[in-house]
Amino acid sequence: MRLVEVLIPKQQRETVEETLENEGLDFTLVEEQSRDEPSVVITFPLPAPAVESVLDELRDAGLDEDSYTVIVEAETVVSERYDELEQRYAQNTARISREELQSQAKDLTPRFSTYLVMTIMSVLVATAGLLLDSPAVVVGSMVIAPLIGPALGASVGTVINDRALFRRGIKLQALGLGVGVVTAAAFAFVARTTGLVSPMLDIFEISEIQGRLTPDMLSLVIAAGAGVAGAWTLTAGTSAALVGVMIAAALVPPLGVVGIGLAWGLPEVALAAGVLVLVNIFTINITSLAVLWYKGYRPDSWFQQDEARVATRKRAVALAVTIVVLSGFLGAVTYDTYRTGVYEKNINEDVAAVLDSPEYAELTLIDVTVEYTDPVPLRQPERVVVRVGYPVGTEPPRIGNEIESRGSIRAESAFHLPTGPLVDAHRAEVVVYYIPRG
Repeated sequence: MRLVEVLIPKQQRETVEETLENEGLDFTLVEEQSRDEPSVVITFPLPAPAVESVLDELRDAGLDEDSYTVIVEAETVVSERYDELEQRYAQNTARISREELQSQAKDLTPRFSTYLVMTIMSVLVATAGLLLDSPAVVVGSMVIAPLIGPALGASVGTVINDRALFRRGIKLQALGLGVGVVTAAAFAFVARTTGLVSPMLDIFEISEIQGRLTPDMLSLVIAAGAGVAGAWTLTAGTSAALVGVMIAAALVPPLGVVGIGLAWGLPEVALAAGVLVLVNIFTINITSLAVLWYKGYRPDSWFQQDEARVATRKRAVALAVTIVVLSGFLGAVTYDTYRTGVYEKNINEDVAAVLDSPEYAELTLIDVTVEYTDPVPLRQPERVVVRVGYPVGTEPPRIGNEIESRGSIRAESAFHLPTGPLVDAHRAEVVVYYIPRG
């Protein structure tokens, strides 16, 4: 519930009183003596979903749009009329008023210096966590990231036609991405050249990095969920802290991977993670924009509503087109992941079938590993490594030729274009390691 306090000129008192009486509101009036113009302070409680509609009625009755208005959260209201009012608005969509939404969006965006420092710190911690392969440290970096404010601020500014809020949100998002990449690249370069990490470190063996090198279509689901949850939480007037962690999860670790890729001189790594960052941030923006529009947020004046509607459509279309273009890469990665998964499944089945033959009964399969020409999609298998065990003191039968004769060893070409396949067919080398077992 909310307690609304409005300062009105004394000559509008009767009009405002009549409007509030028609709404069945309890209110108090206090004459304001400290102003040159005779004024009255009117105070009344409202359910949160009723604030915007009641204020709009007061403005339609002649209340100035820029009238001094304070809206605060109230703990308890004891009143029969209020209970009736609450029941009347219970069917309305649970959302805070336009004025509260605008205020909360601004509050979520910290001052420039704070935003800059917290962004740098979160990316530094995330990059360190990635190099350490520590999920706990990576999660910690998300907690301190201040990225939710600019993302939601840009969407709120669009639907209510607050150009200053929109521009600030866009600028801070762009600044956050740029500063994040530079910070991660600088820190990763220092860590690599000063011995903070082992010179033998293979970043492709780090599970926290691997997950950001193969972004697939499921990444869209994660980003969309973050955007919807962020906007929905904001409109409900509840804490957005946990949702901020979710939004940071979609942005901060991939920014760290971009910097690591640049520091290690691996542009394909930086490109793959960079696409993931862009897809995530655009998806968060468009889904939060859609939620705010669905919730019915519009400018308070009718002539601004058309302008906001046009601006919202243009920005939504631009975001959607960008996401579709970038999603082509995600789709290719998704298909590549499926294709290599099927290849590995067939290889494992054929190796198991070979070892099931009576002549190889003394051998036991330990594992099968497929090594690829490139750790980043698009890729083809380069080597199939099979490890088998055999009894100590015996000479194991050789199975390499038998496995190589299987058709599954050959990976077919993929991603066919008019100019030819992007990935040529390739026959992997088979390497068998024999491990004595007692």
